[in-house]
Amino acid sequence: MNEIEVLDISRDAVFTLLKVVTPVLLVALFVGLIIGIFQALTQIQEMTLAFVPKIISVFVAIILLFPFKLEQMRTLTESLFSKIAGG
Repeated sequence: MNEIEVLDISRDAVFTLLKVVTPVLLVALFVGLIIGIFQALTQIQEMTLAFVPKIISVFVAIILLFPFKLEQMRTLTESLFSKIAGG
C-alpha cells in the first residue's frame, strides 16, 4: 500500500464521516436556533427549555436517518474490503 492509497482511504473515510454526522448536527443547530429565538423573544431563560427539545430532535433524527447512515457506512466498508482483497 502506497501513500496515494492511504490518502484515498482517508479522504473517503472523512467524507463518509461528514455525510453521516452533518444531518444530525444541522438538526441540532436548527432546533437550538429556534429555541434561542423563542427564549430571546419571551425572555424565558430556562436551561431545560433548550436542552430537552434538542435532545429529543437529535434522537428522532438519528432514528429516521439510520438507514442512510447504515448505507453510507456499508459502502465505505465494502470499498475498504475490496481494496484489501484486491491488493
